[in-house]
Amino acid sequence: MAISAKLEIRQSQSLVMTPQLMQAIKLLQLSNLDLAAYVETELERNPFLDVAEADGSSQESGPDGDPADIGPAGDASSSEGEAGDWMQSDLETGAEAIASRMDTDLGNVFQDEPGTTATRDQPIVSMGEGLKAPSGGGPGEDYNLEAFVAENETLAHLLEDQMNLVLSDPVDKMIGRLLVNSVDENGYLDLDLRDAAERLSVPERRVEEILGILQTFEPAGVFARDLAECLKLQLIDKNRYDPAMAALIENIELLARRDLPALRRICGVDDEDLAEMIREIRALDPKPGSIFGLAPLQPVVPDVLVRQAPGGGWAVELNTETLPKVLVNQTYFASVTKTARGETDKQYLTDCLQTANWLVKSLDQRAKTILKVSTEIVRQQDRFMAYGVEHLRPLNLKTIADAIEMHESTVSRVTSNKYMATPRGIFELKYFFTSAIAATGGDDAHSAEAVRHRIKVLIDGESPNAILSDDAIVKILNGDGIDIARRTVAKYREAMKLGSSVQRRREKKSRL
Repeated sequence: MAISAKLEIRQSQSLVMTPQLMQAIKLLQLSNLDLAAYVETELERNPFLDVAEADGSSQESGPDGDPADIGPAGDASSSEGEAGDWMQSDLETGAEAIASRMDTDLGNVFQDEPGTTATRDQPIVSMGEGLKAPSGGGPGEDYNLEAFVAENETLAHLLEDQMNLVLSDPVDKMIGRLLVNSVDENGYLDLDLRDAAERLSVPERRVEEILGILQTFEPAGVFARDLAECLKLQLIDKNRYDPAMAALIENIELLARRDLPALRRICGVDDEDLAEMIREIRALDPKPGSIFGLAPLQPVVPDVLVRQAPGGGWAVELNTETLPKVLVNQTYFASVTKTARGETDKQYLTDCLQTANWLVKSLDQRAKTILKVSTEIVRQQDRFMAYGVEHLRPLNLKTIADAIEMHESTVSRVTSNKYMATPRGIFELKYFFTSAIAATGGDDAHSAEAVRHRIKVLIDGESPNAILSDDAIVKILNGDGIDIARRTVAKYREAMKLGSSVQRRREKKSRL
């Protein structure tokens, strides 16, 4: 057979991940906060994307910098800038208005200016409208309002400020600064004093003396090296560190095991005094520095809203407040293409228009996909919506994917970082997907989440004189038609941070 070059025609199928397809997949799995940030970036980058107003129009800045309202047909109308006038007249945030109400010049204060009803088997879907907050602004508003907001205080800054007031010697300040920088986010000292003394070439006793001073700082309990010392410092600050309390702190591991008889014997107190001491220990903060390290809490904003329809069934709709509203400004594209001179400029404008069109299409497809998946979840978990977690059905991604004729990976991306507001509360979409536990007698399987809830209800309802063991819980669940093993009960109980029967008996008797 001769070796030679030749041409062949072959036909084959393959999946090509185009940039547009990758963008659509990326948008599908973003949360509402991440999506808003992504769209905001695209608005700044693409000149043909505009923010849609509540009435469906858009707002953009024209060539002269003045805002222009673009209607659905692309007609522009002038704007009077009422938002800026309202902020100027009602709130009086202008420099002259503020200066007129003060007995000094502003320069002395601020040196640098800164749906339809449906049956239970088929939920209905609908989309609402959103609002856009007015933007402020006006002549003379040179001041940044964020400059008036106090900066969040950190634990390190608080400790350093106290150290500068107490310590005056330069060597002591050097030791104190090293100790302050070695405090973790919970307020504990993560540093060996001998290593600190060798690093600074000072006696270890001097480091201990400075540490003793720093341990008197606020919040009480900081600079502790372990939990016992942290609780000790807080009790000293409250003037409650007596010999009995010292013995309790030294044997804190017995309290964790709920071995109250041993604690009474070691502390030399009766039951009433020991119960009072335990209440004082529980009132202390085991992590005194954690309040400074907490990030601002972001409220959970649901992506899907579920409510009971007047005629029965469930109404499912998207929360339009979480959906970015963007439009493609075709009028602006037509105007700027007339002034484009070179092929490079024309290609850039064409690429921007195609990107804008694809983004709008991807956002619309994302919303429809989320609504489609959520609707099927509500249909599958109809009894949960009506009666609670005890009636949560076992559900997996394949069941939803087959019902709506989509791939499991698509359903997985849709349910990531998405939340649904139901009459039972706000849940992540993945909450409704639980494994199945077999039922006795060949009945329908039970949801693992429903079984966990059942175990928690049994433990919460037990009396101190009738604590349920894991074997007793298994017998009760078997009587309810749930085929479950003892080790599974123990695993669920530990996952819910519920102690064993021995620990619960000691804890409940101590509360009597």
